[in-house]
Amino acid sequence: MPTTLTAFADVTTSDSALRRFLYGLPGVDAVGLEARAAALGTRSIKTTAKAYAIDLAISMIDLTTLEGADTPGKVRALSAKAVNPDPTDRTTPMTAAVCVYPDMVATAKAALNGADVKVASVATAFPAGRAALPVKLADTHDAVAAGADEIDMVIDRGAFLAGRYLETYELIKTVKEACVRPDGTAARLKVIFETGELSTYDNIRRASWIGMLAGADFIKTSTGKVGVNATPANTLLMLEAVRDFKEQTGIQIGVKPAGGIRTTKDAIKFLVLVNETVGEDWLSNHWFRFGASSLLNDLLMQRQKLSTGRYSGPDYVTVD
Repeated sequence: MPTTLTAFADVTTSDSALRRFLYGLPGVDAVGLEARAAALGTRSIKTTAKAYAIDLAISMIDLTTLEGADTPGKVRALSAKAVNPDPTDRTTPMTAAVCVYPDMVATAKAALNGADVKVASVATAFPAGRAALPVKLADTHDAVAAGADEIDMVIDRGAFLAGRYLETYELIKTVKEACVRPDGTAARLKVIFETGELSTYDNIRRASWIGMLAGADFIKTSTGKVGVNATPANTLLMLEAVRDFKEQTGIQIGVKPAGGIRTTKDAIKFLVLVNETVGEDWLSNHWFRFGASSLLNDLLMQRQKLSTGRYSGPDYVTVD
């Protein structure tokens, strides 16, 4: 299978060409999409599979703090929790990453002290994305220079919803270039669509293709800062998009649902979506992540219950 975007080279040569391509994508059957997502969400798994799923979900979490009141102490505590989520059980997996604002990247990097946990940083005027391009690029450069392993950028939803698709594509492409360090290595780029603001499933599909064509390493549902964030239906749609993209190009793209995923039951539903839609190739934290803050505690409590037979309750896990 070729690993190339050559077949799509003409698609991004002009706004009209990109528009023709995007509007030529199959329309989304909203009823069918939601029905399939709901049906997959009813799948039950047995105890041994549940234990595996819990550990897998823990290993896929981007443990996140994105508040105006974030302090170095809070970021250090979160980093310690990422490395050792359950101090009473050292077999508990580490989380995939700690996700912070750019000014906290160096603090998180120092606190992790070489542990196998990535530092992800939001950028490009997160969460609204309402800033001039030089500001967005400076935001990205600062995070990468401070040691960020991954950049979570937001698209300009205003440009996208106004139909300025090539502008949206060029923004992602330019930020992707800003992720490259002087030594040639690069931070991986996650592109956030804020699906709750895109209004339609067709728009989510179009945004997914713009992100993938522009070089996204991950496509991500949401910032977690609006009323509607990750849902099984919008995540299923994005999984179908990365599946189709890989079939046509040979290039694999990750998916990150973020916001509103709070319980073990929720997380397992999303893992079932992954397994049934794109398969085992995506069942690792290199290709699938959860953007979450409260999810980890519920996973830890359920893990303790499977191990001890007793439900320990929230007092037995740290409060973030």
